[in-house]
Amino acid sequence: MDNRQAIGSWLSGPRAAMEEAGADFGYRGEQLGLPEQGPGSIARPGRRLGALAVDWGLCLLIAYGLFTDGYDARTGNWALLVFLVLSVLTVGTVGFTPGKRLFGLRVVALGTGTVQPLRGLLRSVLLCLAIPALVWDRDGRGLHDRLARTVEVRV
Repeated sequence: MDNRQAIGSWLSGPRAAMEEAGADFGYRGEQLGLPEQGPGSIARPGRRLGALAVDWGLCLLIAYGLFTDGYDARTGNWALLVFLVLSVLTVGTVGFTPGKRLFGLRVVALGTGTVQPLRGLLRSVLLCLAIPALVWDRDGRGLHDRLARTVEVRV
């Protein structure tokens, strides 16, 4: 192996280096029994971030309008609390928030397909902590989804 191959494998990441060596990782969601594309497949990061932005904007508007007299540091804290309540109530009952519905996403439990309120609560609390949502597995699920045994799929 020359230096160009070594640097190229380092730049492309460990997954690309393993695939070049012959390892087959499959597609995202294959280990979970989900389809590769279309309804029921793993939600892509762009849609997930878009849904999160819509939900966060909605929560900021609610916090700004109901709890604070102007935009200051308290508005963000109230928005986080509103986001937690919104997420617990909507994901724990119907499986999606307004942003997820707008982007065609749904949260489902791995075994049953429906999210029970306690799983919704656990997932929402971990999502509000932010760190678990930033740690992903090879299927694209955050640590908050893994611990709650849920997955975010396309509708």
